Amino acid sequence: MKVSLPKGVRDFGPVELRKRKYIFSTIEEVFKSHAYQPIETPTMESLDTLTGKYGEEGDKLLFKVLNNGDFLAKANVEALEEKDSSKVLSSISKRGLRYDLTVPFARYVVMNQNAISFPFKRYQIQPVWRADRPQKGRYQEFYQCDVDVVGSDSLMYEGELVQIYDKALSALGVEATILVNNRKILEGLAEAAGAADKFVDMVVSMDKLDKIGEEKVALEMESRGLSKASVDFVLGCLGITNLDELEQKIGHTEIGKAGIEELRTFHQYADLHTFDRCELRFDISLARGLSYYTGCVFEVKAKGVSMGSIGGGGRYDNLTGSFGLKGVSGVGVSFGAARIYLVMEELGLFPEELANTMDVLLMALDEESHVHGYGVLMDLRQKGIIADLYPEAAKMKKMMKYANNIAVPHVMIIGESEREAGQYKVKNMETGEQIDLETWLSER
Repeated sequence: MKVSLPKGVRDFGPVELRKRKYIFSTIEEVFKSHAYQPIETPTMESLDTLTGKYGEEGDKLLFKVLNNGDFLAKANVEALEEKDSSKVLSSISKRGLRYDLTVPFARYVVMNQNAISFPFKRYQIQPVWRADRPQKGRYQEFYQCDVDVVGSDSLMYEGELVQIYDKALSALGVEATILVNNRKILEGLAEAAGAADKFVDMVVSMDKLDKIGEEKVALEMESRGLSKASVDFVLGCLGITNLDELEQKIGHTEIGKAGIEELRTFHQYADLHTFDRCELRFDISLARGLSYYTGCVFEVKAKGVSMGSIGGGGRYDNLTGSFGLKGVSGVGVSFGAARIYLVMEELGLFPEELANTMDVLLMALDEESHVHGYGVLMDLRQKGIIADLYPEAAKMKKMMKYANNIAVPHVMIIGESEREAGQYKVKNMETGEQIDLETWLSER
């Protein structure tokens, strides 16, 4: 049997895992500094919880989990014979792997509404699963770093979230553009184009603009029932970057006007922040395909690399309402850790020390020195030094080859003379320089 992994999932070795944890810990510190609290939700959710929240494209990408035991025992026989997968599904699967962290969070809020205080600010760093076609920066299993607040309509939080993007990405050394739009503006655009009844079709098509280009988006809109005049009007507005100019186009629609005013209020908060490595830019074509967004939407793209978005999110007014808790608005954004990792790797942004597995490797030249060296090892660890001892007294060539393979920065050789004198030398593996252990420790 050939050992392999399913497509879209990965193993992580020690170096990759340290780099990934560096990303998580850096982002988490920014979350905590803005008074967000951690929660976790289960890997699996009821399919009823997940379906109908992500739009037609998202629902297709849900991983379904077969019922326990003989899952065909209660299967819809008629649907099986007709090979109707949609009808069969409800009879053989009641659970699915979470597609994102936002919908499970909304479910959590509804179930715990009497135990939490609103507004409730939470962050969550956990894996999600999507049955997407694997490609660079897109996997079927990946981590999201989410930060959300529910229970307030205040656009202060939208301003806070773009500041969180800037602070976290700046701490990681990543330069990026934060694109912003408002779903109400898109609704106003559809209404002004005479295609209010085709709003969802327009948004689904516009969300593919970066992937397939303007010409194919136009064709898709027409195939979804938008008239050519409507398509021309929508595409003709894509170059607008100024809210005053946009107001002339769609300001006569009530919903479009509301979206423009929300963005102006958002900027009152966002513009108080001095952005470091990120720039904030309005993009009327930004749609965010997930159907639960109702207000401001965001998408983050790294500069200097060819990569898809490394983050996104927005305002959702009705998500908890789908679980029976109405009138609880929320807003949140997500960091795509897998893509941020690739960006940092490509641009060489990870600290060099993350590649080192330890500070020093001890090597014993004989059995007695090996036992003695273990005592030295314990003393070094007590001092906070990340150290290890080669597991046997071996030939110097063998031990040095191991030290080079694991890229340890320093080695310390213990033989009879070192053991008897109680004095040791630490060798720098890059320069070859050797210094006394006490001196080495004092310089750290």
